[in-house]
Amino acid sequence: MKGQSPRVARWLCEPLPKDVAASIKRLVEADDVLHIAVMPDVHLSGDVCVGLAVATERLLYPAAVGGDIGCGIAAVAVRATADLLAEGGAAARLLAGLSRAAPPMRHSRVTMAKELPSALSENPLSDSRLSRLADRDGRVQFGTLGRGNHFLEFQSDQDGQLWIMLHSGSRAMGQAITAHHVTIAERLSQRRKLPYLDANSAEGASYVADLAWAIRYAEESRLAMLRATEQLLVDQFGIGLDWSTLIHANHNHVRRENHFGSDVWVHRKGALSAVEGEAGMIPGSMGSVSFHATGRGCKDALCSSSHGAGRAMSRGQAAETITTRQLQREMQGIWYSARQADRLHDEAPSAYKDVEAVMRAQRDLTRIERKLRPVLSYKGS
Repeated sequence: MKGQSPRVARWLCEPLPKDVAASIKRLVEADDVLHIAVMPDVHLSGDVCVGLAVATERLLYPAAVGGDIGCGIAAVAVRATADLLAEGGAAARLLAGLSRAAPPMRHSRVTMAKELPSALSENPLSDSRLSRLADRDGRVQFGTLGRGNHFLEFQSDQDGQLWIMLHSGSRAMGQAITAHHVTIAERLSQRRKLPYLDANSAEGASYVADLAWAIRYAEESRLAMLRATEQLLVDQFGIGLDWSTLIHANHNHVRRENHFGSDVWVHRKGALSAVEGEAGMIPGSMGSVSFHATGRGCKDALCSSSHGAGRAMSRGQAAETITTRQLQREMQGIWYSARQADRLHDEAPSAYKDVEAVMRAQRDLTRIERKLRPVLSYKGS
């Protein structure tokens, strides 16, 4: 790999749009990029597309991780079948309760965490301003869902077993950590486009340490929401979760891995680690199926897979072209908050690619273990 032009390996379910191809070309020409794996859910997002895995020897590109550091998915089985939510009254009560168990934006003073988990509070961030933000916004937003494509969904597998799938990230903390280190990277690399940090420098080490903090924050936040949802299920239905079934993975990170006989930095932005036998989840949209899967360890893909279906339309395009009536048609048979329909156009199923086509395109990257259909979808939009 070293000294050669970067190799670009692709797993596509449709031709690349021109703007996506141009974005990947810019990344090919960036310093120290050794290998790029393009996932079938690839779509435009800032300077680096979502749906890529990128290997470098020593340089760290914050844009190739994204601002929502540690964004990921957790799934766990409910000790019940999907029949639990067959009746509208039960679904309505659950939706109302979820807005308190997993608020979209921030907790109230009554429900907010008094302090962050010790694993976070005992590990200071690299800058005092970030630490102050963690003590303020970090506490208020811990255990909150976020908006956009983040969701908490109840799903049924082929046997009728009820599952929860939860997608969320590091909230304001990830964005602040990224912005802080991008400013440093712009100054040191003297680049406004694709600024970088040297992993062997003090600044690079600080970014890696703060990134690990944000990943842990996102992981602990997802678990906090699952525990709050379990208490809601106990209170409303007298049932809990089967924690032995927990699957938990993130798809926005950079970490040191060995590929092609060398230790490299692998950046994943909207790409799931898919080492042989590694468990993960690949959601569709709020109206389509999702999958539990295990990795096949494909070397050319940097042992990665897609992290979801991927957007077929930008949020702006979807908001302009998809009507409330169309969204309602696409969501037939799935419980969701109809009062939010006017604000969910950009999350309509038709705004996303066909997740089954995505799975076919990456059959050598990941194997399907379980197929799930949505029963109830809760979003913060």
